[in-house]
This record gives sequence, C-alpha cells and structure tokens, in this order.
Amino acid sequence: MRRWDESDVRVRPGKGSRPRTKDRPSHDDAVFGMVVSKDRGRWGVQLDESAGGARVVAMRAREMGRTAVVVGDRVGLVGDTSGRKGSLARIVKLEERSSVLRRTADDTDPYERVVVANADQLLIVSAVADPPPRTGFVERALVAAFVGGLSPVLCLTKSDLADPTAFAEEFEALDVPVVVCGINDDLAPVRDVVNNHVTALIGHSGVGKSTLVNRLVPTAERATGEVSGVGKGRHTSTQSVALQLPDGGWIVDTPGIRSFGLAHVDADAVIDVFDDLRQQAEDCPRGCSHAEPGCALDELDGSSGRRVTAVRALITALRTNVDWE
Repeated sequence: MRRWDESDVRVRPGKGSRPRTKDRPSHDDAVFGMVVSKDRGRWGVQLDESAGGARVVAMRAREMGRTAVVVGDRVGLVGDTSGRKGSLARIVKLEERSSVLRRTADDTDPYERVVVANADQLLIVSAVADPPPRTGFVERALVAAFVGGLSPVLCLTKSDLADPTAFAEEFEALDVPVVVCGINDDLAPVRDVVNNHVTALIGHSGVGKSTLVNRLVPTAERATGEVSGVGKGRHTSTQSVALQLPDGGWIVDTPGIRSFGLAHVDADAVIDVFDDLRQQAEDCPRGCSHAEPGCALDELDGSSGRRVTAVRALITALRTNVDWE
C-alpha cells in the first residue's frame, strides 16, 4: 500500500497573498484643491489655502479607474502633497461638478468631451475682423454654456479693425453681456467681468484669445500667433490651463477650437434654459420642433417674442452641421 505525503498534493499557485476585496479606503485624510493643468497622465492641482496652498503634481489613483479628471475639477489628494520638486500625489476623490462645458468632435459623434468643469462663466472670444466673426460658432458656444450651467459673456476683440456694434446686436435678445477689448482698449470692463470668478475662455484660433489672457495675467506667457493669409488662425494653445488672476479668480484658457459638435444637445434642452419659453412650450404639440406651424412659442410677443427668434437661430445652428473654419 502506497503511503501519501505532502509532495503528492498538487497546490494551484495563488495570485498573491493579499485577499481580494471590494472595499475601498475612505481616504479621510485627503486634502482638496482645483485641477489647473493636465498633461500626459499627470495633473497639476492647486491646493486650497486650508490645505497649505501648494501646487502639486498628481496621478490618478488606481481605484479611480478611468474616471475623467479635467481642468477645473475639485479633487481630493493623498500621498506626498508637499509640492516639492519630484513629488507625486494621488487623486483619490472627485467632487460633484457644478457646471460642465462639453462638446463632441462633430454632430454625429456620441462621445462627449468635458472641456472644463466648475466654471461659472464662459467668455466667448470672437474677433470682429481678421478673421471675420462666425455667428454659427458663437451660437453653438452659447448653447453649450446655457445647457452646461455657465453664464455666457461675448468678448469682441480687434475692435480697432471694425465696428463691433452690428455683430453684438445679433445676440441682444438673449440678454448676453458683451464686452469689447480691442488691443488699445482699457481692460477694466473685462476685469470687472472675470475678477473673483472661474471663467473659461473659448474661441477660434487667431481671434486674440491668448493675447487677451496675457494682458489679464501678465505672467501667463501664453503663445500667440498671426492669422494666416486664408483667414484661419493658427493653433497657439494646445492644452487647457487655469491661471490665477492678480485680483482674484481664475481664467481657464482652452485650446483654439475649429469645431464645436453638440451631439449631446437637443432643441428642448435649449428651450428649457429660458423660463418664459419653457413655460410656453408646455402648450406645444407633442414632438414639436419649435420651428413649425402650431408651435406655442409663436404666441409670444415683446421681449419674449424676440427671444424666440434668437433661440430658434440657436436651434438652427444646432441642427446645421457645417465646417466652422
């Protein structure tokens, strides 16, 4: 009869000594701050003053998975949060966003890209000449601001080359504030708008966006470029970055954008932004496109009626897939 010993027992190799668990650490010691930059898997985070106020480089912790973290996000960090050169913290928490500026690559792309989080304003920068203003792009940016929870402001540059009045009047019915900042203009009106706010800047390349940022934040040193002979600006910013304003608040400079897809937005989302239009639209026929006979919005007059016309222009821009270059 054979005698058995331990050598006769086949043991399947384990996958490690640490037991698997779905429990995650609570990270009660996490300190919080705002994401101010993102570059190749590393995020720059400005810690709150209560957490020391250091500028920290961080990576996304494994337990965060592929959670999107963008400039403007409020995040919790653990690890080395000293901000010393060569130090690396870990992002372990993402606070709920108060607003999001989203876009898609085009109007058929189902994938939404969050450009900036938690900005309370969107400064839509448009030149009035060289390159000429693009109404469709501004309309789409307005839609993105309205549905994303940001307050839009139209900023017109290069007023030394053309009168901005007529272009500004196109958006008067939407009650969108307008500031003018030609190269020789006093920046006080713009500073009054952006100080003590988190303001995202968006615009075509070549409209003077980076020049404006450099005037508002002299230490920014954002790259600027001339407009090409065919009227298209060169891309001079390639990454979003949040810059602290001297008198308080933040400017988030976004890359120059040549297209602004809004596949995630429908007409009802635009109507819902305006209280008077939303209430009136409750009387619309089911499936109303808000641009066809029988639409209840046709009954509005006065300032609301003018707003209907302006909002229908936004909806038309939303449905028109064109090359904004």
